[in-house]
Amino acid sequence: MTDQIKQSVQAAMAHATSLGADFADIRVKDIRTEALRVENSKVVKASTERSLGFGVRLYINGAMGFAASNDLLNINQAVEEALATAKASLALLKEKAVLDKKSPATAHYRTPMVQDPFETSLEEKLSLMMLCDSNMRLTYGVSRTYVNFVFRKDDVVFADTDGSYIVQNFCQSDVSLASIAISDTDTQRRNYCNVIRGGFEDVLALNLPERALTIGREAVDLVNAENCPSGEFDVIITPRQMFLQIHESVGHPTELDRVLGSEAAFAGRSFVEPENLSAKPLTYGSEHVTLVADATCPKGVGTFAYDDEGVPAQNITLVDKGRFVAFQTSRDNAPKVGANSSGAGLSDGWKNLPIVRMTNINLLPGDLTMEELVSGIEYGFIFDENKSWSIDDLRVNFQFACELAREIKDGRLTGRIFKNPIYSGKTTEFWASCDGVGNADIWELVGVPNCGKGQPMQVMRVSHGSSPTRFRKVKVGVEDVK
Repeated sequence: MTDQIKQSVQAAMAHATSLGADFADIRVKDIRTEALRVENSKVVKASTERSLGFGVRLYINGAMGFAASNDLLNINQAVEEALATAKASLALLKEKAVLDKKSPATAHYRTPMVQDPFETSLEEKLSLMMLCDSNMRLTYGVSRTYVNFVFRKDDVVFADTDGSYIVQNFCQSDVSLASIAISDTDTQRRNYCNVIRGGFEDVLALNLPERALTIGREAVDLVNAENCPSGEFDVIITPRQMFLQIHESVGHPTELDRVLGSEAAFAGRSFVEPENLSAKPLTYGSEHVTLVADATCPKGVGTFAYDDEGVPAQNITLVDKGRFVAFQTSRDNAPKVGANSSGAGLSDGWKNLPIVRMTNINLLPGDLTMEELVSGIEYGFIFDENKSWSIDDLRVNFQFACELAREIKDGRLTGRIFKNPIYSGKTTEFWASCDGVGNADIWELVGVPNCGKGQPMQVMRVSHGSSPTRFRKVKVGVEDVK
């Protein structure tokens, strides 16, 4: 961002103060994306997009107004529109907004990386994609293949009337591979997806050509596999499935705006209550379960230096050895539970207000090896890679379908796989059944590119880290594929 932008946003904040605003802030976001797609050994998409604009938020007498525009030459006009909206809302105001206090900050943060994906040649990127496609097709029986790369840069400037001026430059890579096998009676798909905040060197470190070989082979194996047995079984869930378990049954329920009702009309609320912080202690899981919201996690897509309200990134514990201890909060709702903002006020672009969005919600590693996790199961399964999911509007009852189940018998993997496995449960009962978490050597960070929340809809990216994790007496069934 240029010096001209700095002068413009600081002048806009001075203008807001001169108009009588109690507080105002501004977010300028310049978002660039490059999308590449290979289908069945052919390049079918190579496109670039750019979105540049700003959003102004302003408070007067406890009422908030917001305005957004892509006209950077008329920021003061947006300030005046935000002020007019705030004044108009005073007539219907039922409760004055109170913002958590923070200190002004001046900072510049950049995503650590060596090789900029936008400066990496198209030839190098397409060559890697075509190799992945070719490797998936080495297994006879693979019918269709897909390879997608999406690279994104967010250059963000934040300023407020308290004197903050923060510049952040983010870079991330979204990669996905898919192999589909079709028989006379069935169709099976094997996927690998990930999102990483970093450079192209991090894409190369994923060993995508080797993963492509595996998912091509396993797609064909699944077509010929039997359906997963039904019943109550002990299971180990890999990080490739745990990411969504964490996301849906811990990440969203601990967002305070959802708890307070902001999402009730759209995506539901939460079974967690403000009283669970003190008067009504909540046991969320077993003693093996410690979950954190870590906006400082290396390579995480929910990693930053400051959120979109100018609050520093934090690593807070949500569940401590099974006990619920904190919500994810922003400046406008943290005071309602007597807390400070956890630095979770985020927006997906310049057009929208910041709302509470989860950062990197991670299950801390335990001390077990994969062999020790498996050896503790007489008969059960390892569930891998999400296929579909559902959860109720309070985040209590859930059901997840996975792509593949690996059989465990007498404490050993048999080499046999099953298709169409599903498992279901109730959130706190499920986490209470956890009796073992893999160690740091098998901990993995998995990115989510499409977390939707809010009205208007905001689509965010976030990461979740975990090790393979063992759960006892889980209800297992078979996905209805009819």
